[in-house]
Amino acid sequence: MLSKRIMRLVVSLMLFPALLNAQVTTSSIAGSIKSNSGVPLEGATITATHGPSGTVYTTVSKKAGTFNLPGLRVGGPYLVKIDYIGLKSETVQDFYLALGEPYNINAVLADAEKNLTEVVVTAQRRRSTTDKTGPTTVINQRLLSSLPTISRSITDFTRLTPQSNGTNFAGRDGRYNNTIVDGANLNNNFGLTSDPLPGGGSNPISLDAIEEVSVSIAPFDVRQSGFTGAGINAITKSGTNTLKGSLYGYYRNQDYNGRNVGSVKLASPAFSSNKTYGGTLGGAIIKNKLFFFVNYESEEKSTPGITLSPKGGSGNGNASSTSIDSLAKFAGFLQSKYGYDPGAYDNFPNFSVQNHKLLVKIDWNISNIHK
Repeated sequence: MLSKRIMRLVVSLMLFPALLNAQVTTSSIAGSIKSNSGVPLEGATITATHGPSGTVYTTVSKKAGTFNLPGLRVGGPYLVKIDYIGLKSETVQDFYLALGEPYNINAVLADAEKNLTEVVVTAQRRRSTTDKTGPTTVINQRLLSSLPTISRSITDFTRLTPQSNGTNFAGRDGRYNNTIVDGANLNNNFGLTSDPLPGGGSNPISLDAIEEVSVSIAPFDVRQSGFTGAGINAITKSGTNTLKGSLYGYYRNQDYNGRNVGSVKLASPAFSSNKTYGGTLGGAIIKNKLFFFVNYESEEKSTPGITLSPKGGSGNGNASSTSIDSLAKFAGFLQSKYGYDPGAYDNFPNFSVQNHKLLVKIDWNISNIHK
Protein backbone atom coordinates (compact mmCIF):
# COMPACT_ATOMS: atom_id res chain seq x y z
CA MET A 1 0.00 0.00 0.00
CA LEU A 2 2.82 2.41 0.86
CA SER A 3 4.58 1.75 -2.45
CA LYS A 4 1.35 2.45 -4.37
CA ARG A 5 0.91 5.78 -2.57
CA ILE A 6 4.50 6.77 -3.35
CA MET A 7 3.98 5.86 -7.00
CA ARG A 8 0.82 8.00 -7.19
CA LEU A 9 2.70 10.93 -5.67
CA VAL A 10 5.54 10.59 -8.20
CA VAL A 11 3.08 10.47 -11.12
CA SER A 12 1.27 13.55 -9.79
CA LEU A 13 4.53 15.49 -9.51
CA MET A 14 5.48 14.49 -13.06
CA LEU A 15 2.12 15.70 -14.39
CA PHE A 16 2.29 19.02 -12.51
CA PRO A 17 4.52 20.80 -15.09
CA ALA A 18 2.21 19.63 -17.87
CA LEU A 19 -0.75 21.20 -16.11
CA LEU A 20 1.10 24.49 -15.92
CA ASN A 21 1.39 24.59 -19.72
CA ALA A 22 -2.33 25.39 -19.94
CA GLN A 23 -1.75 28.75 -18.31
CA VAL A 24 -1.53 31.66 -20.76
CA THR A 25 -0.84 34.68 -18.57
CA THR A 26 2.21 36.33 -20.18
CA SER A 27 3.74 37.29 -23.51
CA SER A 28 7.19 36.84 -25.08
CA ILE A 29 9.82 38.39 -27.35
CA ALA A 30 11.64 36.32 -29.97
CA GLY A 31 13.90 36.97 -32.92
CA SER A 32 17.43 36.73 -34.25
CA ILE A 33 20.73 38.64 -34.03
CA LYS A 34 23.14 38.96 -36.97
CA SER A 35 26.28 40.92 -37.77
CA ASN A 36 26.44 43.50 -40.54
CA SER A 37 27.84 40.78 -42.84
CA GLY A 38 24.90 38.46 -42.14
CA VAL A 39 26.69 36.09 -39.73
CA PRO A 40 24.44 34.83 -36.86
CA LEU A 41 25.73 36.02 -33.49
CA GLU A 42 25.86 33.53 -30.65
CA GLY A 43 26.14 34.89 -27.11
CA ALA A 44 24.62 38.32 -27.67
CA THR A 45 22.95 39.69 -24.53
CA ILE A 46 19.32 40.75 -24.85
CA THR A 47 17.82 42.83 -22.04
CA ALA A 48 14.13 43.78 -22.02
CA THR A 49 12.77 46.34 -19.56
CA HIS A 50 9.06 46.85 -18.80
CA GLY A 51 8.83 50.63 -18.48
CA PRO A 52 5.96 51.14 -16.00
CA SER A 53 7.35 48.69 -13.43
CA GLY A 54 11.06 48.59 -14.22
CA THR A 55 10.91 44.79 -14.48
CA VAL A 56 14.01 43.44 -16.27
CA TYR A 57 14.28 40.24 -18.33
CA THR A 58 17.55 38.97 -19.83
CA THR A 59 18.71 36.16 -22.12
CA VAL A 60 21.50 35.34 -24.60
CA SER A 61 21.26 34.36 -28.24
CA LYS A 62 21.81 30.74 -29.30
CA LYS A 63 24.15 29.25 -31.89
CA ALA A 64 21.96 30.27 -34.84
CA GLY A 65 21.65 33.80 -33.44
CA THR A 66 18.06 33.20 -32.32
CA PHE A 67 16.72 34.12 -28.91
CA ASN A 68 13.51 33.86 -26.91
CA LEU A 69 12.35 35.79 -23.84
CA PRO A 70 9.29 34.00 -22.40
CA GLY A 71 7.12 34.90 -19.42
CA LEU A 72 7.05 38.67 -19.98
CA ARG A 73 4.48 41.02 -18.46
CA VAL A 74 1.75 42.06 -20.87
CA GLY A 75 1.60 45.71 -21.90
CA GLY A 76 4.42 48.22 -22.03
CA PRO A 77 6.07 50.25 -23.34
CA TYR A 78 9.13 48.01 -23.49
CA LEU A 79 12.79 48.85 -24.11
CA VAL A 80 15.01 46.11 -25.54
CA LYS A 81 18.81 46.53 -25.60
CA ILE A 82 21.07 44.17 -27.58
CA ASP A 83 24.80 43.97 -26.68
CA TYR A 84 27.67 42.03 -28.26
CA ILE A 85 31.40 42.44 -27.64
CA GLY A 86 33.07 44.46 -30.38
CA LEU A 87 29.77 45.53 -31.99
CA LYS A 88 27.61 48.57 -31.50
CA SER A 89 24.72 48.13 -29.08
CA GLU A 90 21.23 48.63 -30.48
CA THR A 91 17.86 49.31 -28.88
CA VAL A 92 14.21 48.76 -29.80
CA GLN A 93 11.70 50.74 -27.76
CA ASP A 94 8.12 51.94 -27.36
CA PHE A 95 6.33 48.72 -28.25
CA TYR A 96 3.65 46.80 -26.36
CA LEU A 97 3.14 43.08 -25.78
CA ALA A 98 -0.20 41.34 -26.22
CA LEU A 99 -1.40 38.40 -24.15
CA GLY A 100 -0.07 35.10 -25.48
CA GLU A 101 1.38 36.60 -28.69
CA PRO A 102 5.16 36.72 -29.29
CA TYR A 103 6.74 39.96 -30.56
CA ASN A 104 9.49 39.48 -33.16
CA ILE A 105 12.74 41.48 -33.27
CA ASN A 106 15.39 40.88 -35.95
CA ALA A 107 18.51 42.97 -35.29
CA VAL A 108 21.59 43.67 -37.39
CA LEU A 109 24.62 44.88 -35.37
CA ALA A 110 27.49 46.83 -36.91
CA ASP A 111 31.14 47.23 -35.91
CA ALA A 112 31.57 49.69 -33.07
CA GLU A 113 34.51 51.53 -34.59
CA LYS A 114 32.82 52.31 -37.90
CA ASN A 115 30.74 55.40 -38.62
CA LEU A 116 27.49 54.12 -39.97
CA THR A 117 24.98 56.08 -41.96
CA GLU A 118 22.18 53.67 -41.14
CA VAL A 119 21.61 50.80 -38.72
CA VAL A 120 18.66 48.53 -39.41
CA VAL A 121 16.70 47.04 -36.53
CA THR A 122 13.41 45.55 -37.62
CA ALA A 123 10.41 44.61 -35.51
CA GLN A 124 7.31 43.09 -37.01
CA ARG A 125 4.19 45.23 -36.71
CA ARG A 126 2.06 42.11 -36.68
CA ARG A 127 2.81 39.56 -33.99
CA SER A 128 4.28 36.32 -35.20
CA THR A 129 2.02 33.31 -35.47
CA THR A 130 4.78 30.74 -35.24
CA ASP A 131 4.34 30.13 -31.51
CA LYS A 132 0.56 29.87 -31.46
CA THR A 133 -1.98 27.56 -33.04
CA GLY A 134 -5.11 28.87 -34.69
CA PRO A 135 -6.46 32.44 -34.83
CA THR A 136 -6.36 34.59 -31.70
CA THR A 137 -8.34 37.70 -30.81
CA VAL A 138 -6.78 39.98 -28.18
CA ILE A 139 -9.02 42.42 -26.27
CA ASN A 140 -6.69 44.96 -24.70
CA GLN A 141 -7.28 47.55 -21.99
CA ARG A 142 -8.32 50.23 -24.49
CA LEU A 143 -11.16 48.06 -25.80
CA LEU A 144 -12.20 46.93 -22.31
CA SER A 145 -12.53 50.53 -21.12
CA SER A 146 -14.14 52.06 -24.21
CA LEU A 147 -16.62 49.51 -25.58
CA PRO A 148 -20.15 49.38 -24.08
CA THR A 149 -21.13 46.55 -21.75
CA ILE A 150 -24.39 45.62 -20.05
CA SER A 151 -23.47 42.64 -17.89
CA ARG A 152 -19.93 43.91 -17.08
CA SER A 153 -18.63 40.45 -17.94
CA ILE A 154 -15.75 39.37 -20.15
CA THR A 155 -18.36 37.57 -22.29
CA ASP A 156 -19.47 41.02 -23.52
CA PHE A 157 -16.04 41.35 -25.14
CA THR A 158 -15.25 37.82 -26.30
CA ARG A 159 -17.96 38.42 -28.92
CA LEU A 160 -15.38 40.51 -30.80
CA THR A 161 -13.97 37.19 -32.02
CA PRO A 162 -15.17 36.74 -35.64
CA GLN A 163 -15.90 33.03 -35.04
CA SER A 164 -18.13 33.68 -32.02
CA ASN A 165 -21.87 33.25 -31.64
CA GLY A 166 -22.56 34.44 -28.12
CA THR A 167 -20.34 32.25 -25.95
CA ASN A 168 -19.98 29.60 -28.67
CA PHE A 169 -16.86 29.69 -30.83
CA ALA A 170 -16.24 28.06 -34.20
CA GLY A 171 -19.53 26.19 -33.94
CA ARG A 172 -18.72 24.53 -30.61
CA ASP A 173 -20.88 24.74 -27.49
CA GLY A 174 -19.66 27.21 -24.85
CA ARG A 175 -19.34 24.39 -22.31
CA TYR A 176 -16.33 23.11 -24.28
CA ASN A 177 -14.45 26.36 -23.65
CA ASN A 178 -11.59 26.60 -21.18
CA THR A 179 -11.69 29.89 -19.25
CA ILE A 180 -8.52 30.83 -17.34
CA VAL A 181 -7.88 33.93 -15.21
CA ASP A 182 -4.27 34.47 -14.09
CA GLY A 183 -3.55 30.80 -14.77
CA ALA A 184 -6.47 29.48 -12.68
CA ASN A 185 -9.36 27.60 -14.27
CA LEU A 186 -12.65 29.47 -14.02
CA ASN A 187 -14.95 27.12 -15.88
CA ASN A 188 -18.68 26.54 -15.52
CA ASN A 189 -18.31 22.92 -14.45
CA PHE A 190 -22.00 22.49 -13.65
CA GLY A 191 -22.69 22.95 -17.33
CA LEU A 192 -26.44 23.69 -17.44
CA THR A 193 -25.87 26.93 -19.40
CA SER A 194 -23.56 27.76 -22.27
CA ASP A 195 -21.97 30.62 -20.34
CA PRO A 196 -18.31 29.74 -19.69
CA LEU A 197 -18.20 31.52 -16.32
CA PRO A 198 -19.26 29.90 -13.02
CA GLY A 199 -22.89 30.35 -12.04
CA GLY A 200 -23.93 31.29 -15.56
CA GLY A 201 -21.82 34.44 -15.69
CA SER A 202 -21.99 35.69 -12.10
CA ASN A 203 -18.76 37.66 -12.73
CA PRO A 204 -16.64 36.56 -9.74
CA ILE A 205 -13.93 39.07 -10.79
CA SER A 206 -14.73 42.71 -11.51
CA LEU A 207 -14.30 43.88 -15.08
CA ASP A 208 -12.27 46.86 -13.80
CA ALA A 209 -9.68 44.40 -12.46
CA ILE A 210 -9.13 42.74 -15.86
CA GLU A 211 -6.07 43.90 -17.82
CA GLU A 212 -6.40 41.93 -21.05
CA VAL A 213 -8.36 39.03 -22.56
CA SER A 214 -7.47 36.73 -25.44
CA VAL A 215 -9.62 34.16 -27.24
CA SER A 216 -7.74 31.35 -29.03
CA ILE A 217 -9.59 29.19 -31.54
CA ALA A 218 -7.41 26.08 -31.51
CA PRO A 219 -9.47 22.86 -31.32
CA PHE A 220 -6.38 20.68 -31.82
CA ASP A 221 -4.14 22.45 -29.28
CA VAL A 222 -4.60 20.70 -25.93
CA ARG A 223 -2.69 23.48 -24.13
CA GLN A 224 -5.42 25.98 -25.01
CA SER A 225 -8.76 24.26 -24.49
CA GLY A 226 -8.54 20.48 -24.36
CA PHE A 227 -8.74 19.57 -28.09
CA THR A 228 -12.02 21.42 -28.73
CA GLY A 229 -13.73 24.67 -27.89
CA ALA A 230 -11.95 27.98 -27.35
CA GLY A 231 -9.29 28.99 -24.88
CA ILE A 232 -10.36 32.19 -23.08
CA ASN A 233 -7.40 33.64 -21.18
CA ALA A 234 -7.62 36.73 -18.99
CA ILE A 235 -5.10 38.45 -16.76
CA THR A 236 -5.76 40.90 -13.95
CA LYS A 237 -4.07 44.27 -13.50
CA SER A 238 -0.80 44.69 -11.62
CA GLY A 239 0.77 47.58 -9.78
CA THR A 240 3.50 49.75 -11.32
CA ASN A 241 5.96 52.36 -10.08
CA THR A 242 3.24 54.99 -10.54
CA LEU A 243 0.51 55.14 -7.90
CA LYS A 244 -2.85 54.92 -9.70
CA GLY A 245 -6.42 54.66 -8.50
CA SER A 246 -9.97 54.93 -9.78
CA LEU A 247 -13.52 55.21 -8.45
CA TYR A 248 -16.56 54.21 -10.47
CA GLY A 249 -20.29 53.75 -10.16
CA TYR A 250 -23.11 52.54 -12.39
CA TYR A 251 -26.89 52.69 -11.98
CA ARG A 252 -29.71 51.21 -14.03
CA ASN A 253 -33.45 50.81 -13.38
CA GLN A 254 -36.62 50.02 -15.33
CA ASP A 255 -36.65 53.48 -16.93
CA TYR A 256 -33.68 52.44 -19.09
CA ASN A 257 -35.87 49.85 -20.87
CA GLY A 258 -37.43 51.03 -24.12
CA ARG A 259 -41.24 50.94 -24.34
CA ASN A 260 -41.89 52.03 -27.94
CA VAL A 261 -42.24 49.39 -30.66
CA GLY A 262 -43.16 51.30 -33.80
CA SER A 263 -46.44 53.07 -33.04
CA VAL A 264 -47.23 50.75 -30.10
CA LYS A 265 -46.34 51.78 -26.54
CA LEU A 266 -45.75 48.90 -24.14
CA ALA A 267 -46.95 48.83 -20.55
CA SER A 268 -44.71 50.26 -17.84
CA PRO A 269 -42.17 47.60 -16.79
CA ALA A 270 -42.00 46.31 -13.23
CA PHE A 271 -39.61 48.07 -10.85
CA SER A 272 -35.98 46.98 -11.00
CA SER A 273 -32.66 48.49 -10.04
CA ASN A 274 -28.98 47.69 -10.36
CA LYS A 275 -26.39 49.68 -8.40
CA THR A 276 -22.68 49.02 -8.86
CA TYR A 277 -19.83 50.93 -7.26
CA GLY A 278 -16.19 50.20 -6.61
CA GLY A 279 -12.60 51.34 -6.86
CA THR A 280 -9.06 50.27 -7.72
CA LEU A 281 -5.64 51.20 -6.34
CA GLY A 282 -2.23 50.04 -7.50
CA GLY A 283 1.37 51.09 -6.96
CA ALA A 284 4.81 50.10 -5.74
CA ILE A 285 5.69 48.98 -2.22
CA ILE A 286 9.37 48.89 -3.25
CA LYS A 287 10.16 50.62 -6.56
CA ASN A 288 11.07 48.20 -9.37
CA LYS A 289 10.74 45.33 -6.88
CA LEU A 290 7.42 44.83 -5.10
CA PHE A 291 4.00 45.95 -6.36
CA PHE A 292 0.39 45.75 -5.19
CA PHE A 293 -3.05 46.04 -6.78
CA VAL A 294 -6.41 46.10 -4.99
CA ASN A 295 -9.93 46.14 -6.43
CA TYR A 296 -13.24 46.19 -4.55
CA GLU A 297 -16.69 46.18 -6.11
CA SER A 298 -20.19 45.94 -4.68
CA GLU A 299 -23.35 45.24 -6.65
CA GLU A 300 -26.93 45.52 -5.37
CA LYS A 301 -29.58 44.18 -7.70
CA SER A 302 -33.37 44.09 -7.35
CA THR A 303 -35.37 42.39 -10.11
CA PRO A 304 -38.94 41.08 -10.36
CA GLY A 305 -39.24 37.36 -9.85
CA ILE A 306 -42.18 37.18 -12.27
CA THR A 307 -42.68 39.82 -14.96
CA LEU A 308 -46.34 38.94 -15.70
CA SER A 309 -49.28 40.49 -13.83
CA PRO A 310 -52.84 39.07 -13.80
CA LYS A 311 -55.49 40.83 -15.85
CA GLY A 312 -57.10 43.47 -13.65
CA GLY A 313 -54.30 43.32 -11.07
CA SER A 314 -52.37 46.23 -9.63
CA GLY A 315 -48.89 45.12 -10.66
CA ASN A 316 -46.82 46.62 -13.48
CA GLY A 317 -45.38 44.79 -16.43
CA ASN A 318 -46.94 42.55 -19.05
CA ALA A 319 -50.54 41.51 -18.41
CA SER A 320 -51.43 37.82 -18.32
CA SER A 321 -54.54 36.44 -20.01
CA THR A 322 -55.69 35.06 -16.63
CA SER A 323 -57.85 37.47 -14.59
CA ILE A 324 -57.13 38.26 -10.97
CA ASP A 325 -60.64 37.05 -10.02
CA SER A 326 -59.89 33.56 -11.36
CA LEU A 327 -56.63 33.43 -9.42
CA ALA A 328 -58.37 34.58 -6.23
CA LYS A 329 -61.03 31.85 -6.60
CA PHE A 330 -58.38 29.20 -7.24
CA ALA A 331 -56.31 30.31 -4.22
CA GLY A 332 -59.44 30.25 -2.03
CA PHE A 333 -60.29 26.74 -3.22
CA LEU A 334 -56.79 25.45 -2.37
CA GLN A 335 -56.96 26.98 1.10
CA SER A 336 -60.50 25.72 1.95
CA LYS A 337 -60.19 22.28 0.37
CA TYR A 338 -56.57 21.35 1.15
CA GLY A 339 -55.41 23.94 3.64
CA TYR A 340 -52.66 25.00 1.22
CA ASP A 341 -51.65 28.65 0.79
CA PRO A 342 -50.27 29.15 -2.76
CA GLY A 343 -48.78 32.56 -1.89
CA ALA A 344 -48.93 35.81 -3.82
CA TYR A 345 -50.58 35.98 -7.22
CA ASP A 346 -50.34 39.79 -7.62
CA ASN A 347 -47.72 42.40 -6.65
CA PHE A 348 -44.97 39.78 -6.62
CA PRO A 349 -41.98 40.71 -4.45
CA ASN A 350 -38.65 41.49 -6.11
CA PHE A 351 -35.62 39.27 -5.82
CA SER A 352 -32.69 41.03 -4.14
CA VAL A 353 -29.08 40.05 -4.79
CA GLN A 354 -25.91 41.44 -3.24
CA ASN A 355 -22.53 40.68 -4.79
CA HIS A 356 -19.25 41.80 -3.22
CA LYS A 357 -15.90 41.26 -4.98
CA LEU A 358 -12.40 41.78 -3.56
CA LEU A 359 -9.15 41.19 -5.45
CA VAL A 360 -5.75 41.71 -3.83
CA LYS A 361 -2.66 41.04 -5.95
CA ILE A 362 1.08 41.17 -5.15
CA ASP A 363 3.83 41.08 -7.81
CA TRP A 364 7.40 40.47 -6.67
CA ASN A 365 10.49 40.79 -8.86
CA ILE A 366 12.75 38.50 -6.84
CA SER A 367 15.58 38.72 -9.38
CA ASN A 368 16.15 39.02 -13.12
CA ILE A 369 15.32 35.33 -13.52
CA HIS A 370 12.65 34.90 -10.84
CA LYS A 371 9.33 36.77 -10.93
